[in-house]
Amino acid sequence: MEPALRNALKEGLADACGFVLGALAGWSLGRLLGFDFVASPGYDARSMAGLVFILLGCGLGKWLARHWLAQQRKP
Repeated sequence: MEPALRNALKEGLADACGFVLGALAGWSLGRLLGFDFVASPGYDARSMAGLVFILLGCGLGKWLARHWLAQQRKP
């Protein structure tokens, strides 16, 4: 496999794993604090706060995965 393709595959997998794991962590934190977006029947302030936890988890998870990947590339 070519190095460029291998790097692109690593970046894609790191992004996907960071995104999903971050979303799960954000959802879990939101549920722990009482802001469950998934099980909420409507769109009230508590469910929107739960959605914010999920979105922040997605972003933070992707950033951490990219940061970890950059650390792995350093000689």
